Amino acid sequence: MRKVSPCPNCDGNNIYLYEKGIPGGGHAANYLPGLGRFLHHAKLYPAVCSDCGLTRFFTDDEARSKLSTSSRWKRAYTS
Repeated sequence: MRKVSPCPNCDGNNIYLYEKGIPGGGHAANYLPGLGRFLHHAKLYPAVCSDCGLTRFFTDDEARSKLSTSSRWKRAYTS
């Protein structure tokens, strides 16, 4: 299981992760366009805090490695 930090909303540690992941595409939206492979959309891994309900989404290493070179994704914050 991937490591998930405490909830940034309530600082709770009761975090539940859906480990199978949720693929996009097909009849569903492609949530991470350009970060998957041919006929294989990148997956989202939701994590839910059972204390306050905040839901966060994570993606795998392969999809994240494509962000800096993808023409579809632009860095939102630069220091």
